[in-house]
Amino acid sequence: MVKVIASSLRKGNVVEMDGKLYVVLQAQNFHPGKGTPVTQVDMRRIADGVKVSERWRTTEQVERATVDERAYDFLYEDGEGFHFMEPETFEQITVSPDVVGDGKVYLVEGMRVFLQTHEGVAIAIEYPQKITVEIAETEPVVKGQTASSSYKPAVTTRGLRVMVPPHIGPGTRIIISTEDNSYVERSKD
Repeated sequence: MVKVIASSLRKGNVVEMDGKLYVVLQAQNFHPGKGTPVTQVDMRRIADGVKVSERWRTTEQVERATVDERAYDFLYEDGEGFHFMEPETFEQITVSPDVVGDGKVYLVEGMRVFLQTHEGVAIAIEYPQKITVEIAETEPVVKGQTASSSYKPAVTTRGLRVMVPPHIGPGTRIIISTEDNSYVERSKD
């Protein structure tokens, strides 16, 4: 176990509390004008999937679990779960749907992700920071909208909802951030 300060926790980190492992779903640091800065962390208990919320002082020490983190390529999804392959050993691992969570809309065959495993069981998945998606449909541009400030809703071919600039239409490939599904730029391919 490694002790780290609470403010350094990020999405996907694994922490140990009371002998149980938790994966960090979201971590935010709050610095109020008066009082002690705190880190608010939303986590999922790996053993049973229960979500919990914790609040620590930003300088407080937290036990970070040692996990094996390696690159894996996504193969396919079936009734058992999501199948990934380690590119060097060709060893395959099946990841349960609750570990993949809402991120399944990012997965495309051959995508390289980082899987964190603890004692041979996948406990967390880290997606690339930016992915390329294709727009399936968008709402028409309202006349008189200025291009700089207004975005319109769009749906990707994988069913993901994103906000895009007015000049983006169906069939356009764009790059989005997996952190918050925000539009980054038009794809150059």
